[in-house]
Amino acid sequence: MEETISLKELFQTIKKRLWLIALITIVATATSGVVSFFLITPIYESSTQLLVNQSKSDQTAVDVNQIRSNIEIINTYNVIIKSPSVLDKVSEELNSNETAGSLNSKITVGPEGQSQVLKITVQHPDPAMAAKIANTTAEVFQKEVINLMNVDNVSILSPAQMGEDPSPVKPQPVLNMAIAMVVGLMAGVGIAFLLEYLDTTMKSEQDIEKLLGLPVLGTITVIEDKDIQEAIANRKTRTRGETVGS
Repeated sequence: MEETISLKELFQTIKKRLWLIALITIVATATSGVVSFFLITPIYESSTQLLVNQSKSDQTAVDVNQIRSNIEIINTYNVIIKSPSVLDKVSEELNSNETAGSLNSKITVGPEGQSQVLKITVQHPDPAMAAKIANTTAEVFQKEVINLMNVDNVSILSPAQMGEDPSPVKPQPVLNMAIAMVVGLMAGVGIAFLLEYLDTTMKSEQDIEKLLGLPVLGTITVIEDKDIQEAIANRKTRTRGETVGS
């Protein structure tokens, strides 16, 4: 016999274990908030922009083909900036614990849309160091590209600067807590239905009727101890009253 579940049973299951769903949701949201605010190290971001232009020896006229060529060569510059030949020199300039490998993981290079502008973005726990790494990388690359490709067509358009009150780009506690709340809610509902599915005990005459497919002819009322005590007390009262009346 095929089993079907009605919407009423679904709502009854959710209502029955609503406390569990709420508890899981609250715990997930609170945990995400604690981790985001107190355990995850804030990461700050700083960026600088480079302009890939015509060679300085040939700037008398603007050539559309030359602009297209500059845009295409940006892809090559992306690789060069994150290469050891550039990052090793950046590490030396910084005089810090940052190695070429660690710098490579913190630096992101990419074009600004379809323009001739190349953007170097750095993420670091220290906002001042993030700006310093971005500017140093731009300066080193501007010098090294002359030796590596025998061209002088890169200029710094906008150096990285640290604001007066920098704010971290990650973590985002509000977003993390919102995601955790949704995930916790879904997990709570899933666990509630799983527990309901695994619970095979008979709790009412409706459960027996559904399992056996037979109508229920009668039920036995459950008598609690307090009901028995009240019945005995009432009987004693009536008996005492009858004795006094006689």
